Amino acid sequence: MKVDSSEAVYAGMKDAGIDFAVSVPCVNLRTVLEMVDADPAIMHVPVTREEEGFGVAAGAHMAGKTTAILMQNSGLGNSVNVLASLYSLYHIPITMIVSHRGTEGEFMEAQVPMGRATGDILRILEIPFRTPRSPAEARESIGELTDISLRTGKAVAVLLDVSYW
Repeated sequence: MKVDSSEAVYAGMKDAGIDFAVSVPCVNLRTVLEMVDADPAIMHVPVTREEEGFGVAAGAHMAGKTTAILMQNSGLGNSVNVLASLYSLYHIPITMIVSHRGTEGEFMEAQVPMGRATGDILRILEIPFRTPRSPAEARESIGELTDISLRTGKAVAVLLDVSYW
């Protein structure tokens, strides 16, 4: 994992004003999570499941925080209901920073089916997303999508493919 890739994600979060993050463990996001955890300006709450994280982040949003969830795309399937109900119905913004496993270069075959389905799931849920190819694009995408999320009250996603890392 290239450190500059992680630094770009962290810088994008800072640029976007994200001050509350929940996370589920992920090897690709490990360095980003360490940076977030060390930053006193970002409250970081590790969780055991994605839906738990979305619930915690919804409460943080209601307390005035700008929120993000850091997760793998494999957890997107666990989160469809909370995104289609709570987040959509109540127009709760959140930036999903997603390690997109199962894309080209994936070494674990079990990740491939969800890797293929991720974009379609986001489109069906009408969640705007981008798949940046470079650290500069990732940093910019996080800022732009967070702005869209805050203006529209919609969840957004930044998909970081296996090749990004």
